[in-house]
Amino acid sequence: MGLVMSETPPFRCGFVTVVGRPNVGKSTLVNRLVGQKVAIVSEKPQTTRNRILAVVNRPGAQLVLFDTPGIHKPEHEMNRRMVDTAVKSIGQGDVVVWVNEVTEPPGPGDAFIERLIRKSGRPVVLALNKIDRVPKPRILPALETWSRVGRFDDIVPLSALKGDNVDRLEQVLLGKLPESAALYPNDFLTDLPERFFVAEMIRERILHHTRQEIPYVTGVVIESFKEEGSLVRIHAAIFVERDNQKGILIGRGGAMLKTVGSEARQQIEAFLGTKVFLGLFVKVREHWRENESLLGEMGLGESGGRLGGGD
Repeated sequence: MGLVMSETPPFRCGFVTVVGRPNVGKSTLVNRLVGQKVAIVSEKPQTTRNRILAVVNRPGAQLVLFDTPGIHKPEHEMNRRMVDTAVKSIGQGDVVVWVNEVTEPPGPGDAFIERLIRKSGRPVVLALNKIDRVPKPRILPALETWSRVGRFDDIVPLSALKGDNVDRLEQVLLGKLPESAALYPNDFLTDLPERFFVAEMIRERILHHTRQEIPYVTGVVIESFKEEGSLVRIHAAIFVERDNQKGILIGRGGAMLKTVGSEARQQIEAFLGTKVFLGLFVKVREHWRENESLLGEMGLGESGGRLGGGD
């Protein structure tokens, strides 16, 4: 009796665009799939401002994720660029993951996103996030409600925060990737430079410690990044729009800025694996969210222009 040789399944590789409204848990989901933190997270909407590419390697497959800014009604050039980045990314993936909350019913903004996704012609997986926040009997009615919003290739209820059912989403996505050789080396994580992540770590600490308008009027630019032996010396400018915002960010006796700097430095040292000197300076620049050159320094793509990064 002859041996039956089993064929090795073909390797699969492709791009998956993660989209949705602000604050639905897109970045938390991307971090969970990647297995480490590549995107800052906050309870505040509009935390993600740039498209982040992150690579997930699995036996027989490579998943390339695009974490995108939340799609919302933009009021500033910065927000227009954020939304433009998200919208363009939809058409650049092989599969779209549309993240929504099981705790919220569909709204007008979701109808707009559904039209964008349908227009792209890409396969769509609906990820209904935050199932850890509702009793189990509420999940099925939510699935039925959302299933009527559009035509989905699959619907996966999950908790990105707790990890519940994220493995199911991963298997669904891997099954929808095209047959292709790997696009990135095994040790490749993201296409963004260290300076980007350093700026994001500073901004995350600002988001964590401030309230009201401060998180939304704050931007970070790395002005210098120098390796000096076993020390990396970093100077970063934190932009705000008014003097009173500068006062809040600095805090009484410089306490707020000191806290932000100390916590950010610890994260940056862990990230870079070396000692870091971090100098933070708060600068007032009126209407900086409309300033095209400053937005370019922050890596925000041109509104109406072509996206940078991998097509």
